[in-house]
Amino acid sequence: MPDLGHAALLTGFVIAAYTAVASFVSARGRVGELWLSARNGVYAAFGLTTIASGALLYGLLTHDFRIKYVAEYTSRSQSPLYNFAAWWAGLEGSLLFWAWLLSLFAVIVLIQSRRNNRELIPYVSAVTMALLAYFLGMMGFAMNPFETLPVAPADGMGLNPLLDNPGMLFHPTFLYMGYVGFTIPFAFAIAALMSGRLSTDWIRASRRWTLFAWFALGLGNLFGAQWAYTVLGWGGYWGWDPVENASFMPWLVGTAFLHSVMIQERRGMLKVWNILLIIIAFSLCLFGTMVTRSGILSSVHSFSSGSAGPLFLALLTAVAAGSLGLLWLRLPALRSENQLDSLVSRESSFLLNNLLLVGAAFAIFWGSVFPLLSEAVRGVKTTVGPPFFKEVTGPIFLALLLLMGICPLIGWRKASAENLARNFLFPSGVGVTTGILLFALGMRPLFAALAFAVLAFVAASILLEFYRGVRARRRSRGENYAIAVPRLIWANKPRYGGYIVHIGVILIALGVVGSQMFATNVEATVKPGETIQIRNYVLTYQGLTSYTEGSKEIVAATLDVQRGGQSLGNIVASKSFAANREEPRTDVAIRSDPREDLYTILSGWSEDGSATFKVLINPLVMWIWVGGAVLLLGTAIAFWPDARAEERLPVTERVPAKGMRPSHA
Repeated sequence: MPDLGHAALLTGFVIAAYTAVASFVSARGRVGELWLSARNGVYAAFGLTTIASGALLYGLLTHDFRIKYVAEYTSRSQSPLYNFAAWWAGLEGSLLFWAWLLSLFAVIVLIQSRRNNRELIPYVSAVTMALLAYFLGMMGFAMNPFETLPVAPADGMGLNPLLDNPGMLFHPTFLYMGYVGFTIPFAFAIAALMSGRLSTDWIRASRRWTLFAWFALGLGNLFGAQWAYTVLGWGGYWGWDPVENASFMPWLVGTAFLHSVMIQERRGMLKVWNILLIIIAFSLCLFGTMVTRSGILSSVHSFSSGSAGPLFLALLTAVAAGSLGLLWLRLPALRSENQLDSLVSRESSFLLNNLLLVGAAFAIFWGSVFPLLSEAVRGVKTTVGPPFFKEVTGPIFLALLLLMGICPLIGWRKASAENLARNFLFPSGVGVTTGILLFALGMRPLFAALAFAVLAFVAASILLEFYRGVRARRRSRGENYAIAVPRLIWANKPRYGGYIVHIGVILIALGVVGSQMFATNVEATVKPGETIQIRNYVLTYQGLTSYTEGSKEIVAATLDVQRGGQSLGNIVASKSFAANREEPRTDVAIRSDPREDLYTILSGWSEDGSATFKVLINPLVMWIWVGGAVLLLGTAIAFWPDARAEERLPVTERVPAKGMRPSHA
């Protein structure tokens, strides 16, 4: 199986490289027979990458410890589910997972494009296959996941204890789907530049791919935040670690792109900006993969190091330089068809939204790489911690939230004073009243009251949009509210799906502001029968219990919880020790409700039975996870196929494809 897997990688590299060249040549020379060969090459590359992936999975699930990768990331006592997840746990396996996803997405694009995008799709295949060839070449010649050991050990090391968690099944997979998913809109943008078809065709063709990649990356970040919250045992969900930042930056730039393409489609503006945004987003995806798997930046999330750094840097440099050079050559053909008519318009608010999103991404990027640059230039490694990111990005994100409420209320081209007064009266009244009321009730700091006021303003603006749409349906069709609301959403899925996504963002922001501004913690060492008090909670320490679960030794502490004199039952905080690992894993005890989380960490213990606990109260954290579910719902609605969008396509985009002309035609 190792020989089969490695042979599949090498053969796949040759096929992918051939397909990239054949796709490009067939597009430039309009050679139909060569394009048919290239299409078959895409399917063959997917098949070979699948064979290689299957060979590695077979080794992972059957404990083939001859394979070095299998010995490093699986063990006989590890459950089959986590042995499967070892596919993406290390450098070589995650590269294979990356390549397999890319080959799968390339096949899906071909199937989707049987009836349209005939001018663009050969170039798209050329880009995706060139990238696939690079990844297969990396594995085939430098980082072979099928490298064998001289002597197979009796058992493997298994996953790092921090990875032995259900989050391992969701967090990395969704991040990689997001990273690889951004390859497709990037490929369409490059295809537009290569072919000269610089209208909105490439945007329409890749819109749902962009939404999919953006959503997968966002969901991956939320899964990672929940994982960190429950496993790492430090009381938070986002530590501004370089790897966390690396997956957040392309999401921010992707958000900017999803908003700015609306201006190009409606007004023919920002053509250069939109292509630049998707180039930056994909480059940041490559940067995120490099940071995670090269060890180039110090991170608690980076579990690999080695030769990947220079190879990823070479790829990132080639992608950035090549795509920006191609964009430079096409600049004369990318002139805007219109200009901004007024600073008080939806176009202006979207543009400001874009600048803030990109500014936030740049600030995070600078804070992440500054320690590396400082060490390279001055020889001194400077630490950039969470305070920097909070102080720099906090005002930017607050301004973005405010714009999220302003944009829907301003008309296109130029808003009249009458329009502004009519649209802003209700939301502004709600926001201002909320801020004044919270401040009068003693909410401090001022930034918290301001943030909640902005969230109330945005919520009111979205509610106003829904109310106007429902009212229009009631007047024109006589529908009651229970029928009008779902039909309104379904009749304009992109618009109202987007509003539901905004509601999800509001709920996430609510949880972030509450937990960051009003968290409380206490640390204490207690003996059995003694209590810890924090706010209106009283925790009574019951004692320690030690037991074995599989190959792990677990030490658990039980506490009785009372709030306001009412018993809430027992909670258990523990640490587990894997047989082949020195570092224990922390399993925190969390009692959660819509108002706050009681978060308890077992920090240590003594032979006399006493134990040290860190107890936190994190307000409103539940709304982060609820907001994620609402964001999922809104994205699903916006992603759902819209029959009206198909009807709006030009006839030439909807007729069945008959293939490209042969070379002699």
